[in-house]
Amino acid sequence: MEFLNQTKSFFLKCRRVWLILKKPTRKEFETITKVSAIGIAILGLLGFLISTFMKSFI
Repeated sequence: MEFLNQTKSFFLKCRRVWLILKKPTRKEFETITKVSAIGIAILGLLGFLISTFMKSFI
């Protein structure tokens, strides 16, 4: 019975969130895309530097 209550509560919360969602504007989408791309580039560069550093000392 507890499982059913938790499941029902979860779906009610999901429905509430779904109802307040809005589609991002083009400007918001472009900003999110740019920030994500910069973050991925930074992580890739960091991984490359760590890899290069580790290979040079092993």
